[in-house]
Amino acid sequence: MSSTHRRVLGAGIAATAIAALVAGTPAFAGPGKKPAVKGNPNLTSVQVLSFNDYHGHLEATDGPLAAIHDPSATPVGGAEYLSTKLTELRSKVGDSKSLTVAAGDLIGGSPFLSGLFHDEPSVESLNAMGLDVSSVGNHEFDEGTDELLRMQNGGCHPVDGCYFPDEPYAGADFPWLAANVIKKSNGTTFLPGTWVKEISGTKVGFIGMTLEGTDLLVSPGGISSVTFKDEVETANAAAQKLKKQGVKAIVVLMHEGGANAGTYNSCVGISEPIATMATQFSPEIDHIVTGHTHNPYVCSIPDPAGNPRTVTSAADYGRVVTETNLVINTRSGEVDRGRTTSTNHLVTRTAKDPVQTEVIAKWKALSGELGAQVVGTHVEDIIGHSDPRSNRAIETPMGNLVADAILWGTSGDNGGAQIAFMNVGGVRASLPMAPVAGEGVGNITYAEAYAVAPFGNLLNTITMTGAQIKAVLEQQYRVSGAGVASTLSINVSEGFTYTWTAGNAAGSKVSDMRLNGVPLSMDQTYRVGTLSFLAQGGDGFSVFTQGTNLTGGPEDLKNLVDYFRAHPGLTAPGDRVAGL
Repeated sequence: MSSTHRRVLGAGIAATAIAALVAGTPAFAGPGKKPAVKGNPNLTSVQVLSFNDYHGHLEATDGPLAAIHDPSATPVGGAEYLSTKLTELRSKVGDSKSLTVAAGDLIGGSPFLSGLFHDEPSVESLNAMGLDVSSVGNHEFDEGTDELLRMQNGGCHPVDGCYFPDEPYAGADFPWLAANVIKKSNGTTFLPGTWVKEISGTKVGFIGMTLEGTDLLVSPGGISSVTFKDEVETANAAAQKLKKQGVKAIVVLMHEGGANAGTYNSCVGISEPIATMATQFSPEIDHIVTGHTHNPYVCSIPDPAGNPRTVTSAADYGRVVTETNLVINTRSGEVDRGRTTSTNHLVTRTAKDPVQTEVIAKWKALSGELGAQVVGTHVEDIIGHSDPRSNRAIETPMGNLVADAILWGTSGDNGGAQIAFMNVGGVRASLPMAPVAGEGVGNITYAEAYAVAPFGNLLNTITMTGAQIKAVLEQQYRVSGAGVASTLSINVSEGFTYTWTAGNAAGSKVSDMRLNGVPLSMDQTYRVGTLSFLAQGGDGFSVFTQGTNLTGGPEDLKNLVDYFRAHPGLTAPGDRVAGL
């Protein structure tokens, strides 16, 4: 199906420059500016519409952007409205001069409606709204490389089969690009690294990448056949190859970014890693579309030659679309950056695209009965890291509750676990007392349980020494290759406590570990329950791989649902770590 046909369906570094960047005053690329191509026969404008971190958010159920990004708190997002916004923006130039691109995490970590069906609904919605090309992100690898190939090429799920036997999953109409994902077997890219489109006689090239640290963010077992390379080196090498092919207008789609402290169309104090990475991409690259951090921004950051270059991001969940007008000299094929502009548009909830409405209704009919089942109860809000009051550097009540569920599912004859650990980033939702879908105050539905644990990990139990447990807890503090220090916490199960002293040196932050009040012995062994993701060293917690005597367990969602059923009237667990 052609992009045009799909769209018809959808219609039913200089110091002064850095100082200006940090101050939030881009040299160009602001709202309201238009490319000055009228009357100049040597210039053409190519519209690039971009978004990122869609995560299967088909339904219009997300809140507004953070107040710092949109003080007006405008309701935004939803596939029906995203498709309408794309159609509206394309109408300004015509389909033949417009491309729609994305910067990864289109699937994975998705809400119940899409995630329950391995994100086939997400891809179907993106096909219908006319996505042309995307980079991979870390979440594209959540279920491993084989599953990502199925998502690209089509076919029924190897375990769950065909959800609609008369209409098997057909795959993505758009290519995922993975320039820095390399097969260990032969050194080639796992998926194509670049994609070139000719528009009005001018070639525009796209380089797609995920962040180099993807191997720390997904279950290692599913990506054992590939390696993830440096983003800057990969992009610069790919740009040279494109140039040799006669492609001089080049855009990078990269699933990595930064944080903006201003509104959605600004660039205030843009953070690492993108603040530095953007200065290192080859001057041959004309525009950088980013993602991963779920922040919106429109920046101008100088390239290594000191020339301004647009760097953009469109928040997440289809709540923002970036419109970039690449002005290209048709004689030279080069982008005129001085006339190129980028603007972020809120995806306001005005008119619905009926094709997207049909996609949502089709999958809701299949998911509704299962999702509405009540599987447990609770008597107070149980908050996870997704709540604005929380972040991934502290323990959360929801994270501790999931750790309790893991301990319950791996103890006794199920593995003998005495302690359980849960990575805070894997806890994707809270349990509010207020009804989500009319299920009654304090009821937990299957859909809510899924929202908490959408990744399909297996429970594992391993044997670790007290010294190894301390070492894995010390890995909560890490320093990136760019020298950026951060803390990524692990939630712990009931009965296990310790003290975290942030001011101590790396490797000496954890002390006073106790199990049921008894100090842990460094030499003694303990049975530890966790997820396969962590047992395989996920999220950078490599010490877990030193565990021995591994025993398997049930899928994490099934275990969580069983735990909810066995423990009615749940309350929010208290803190178990002093100082974190």
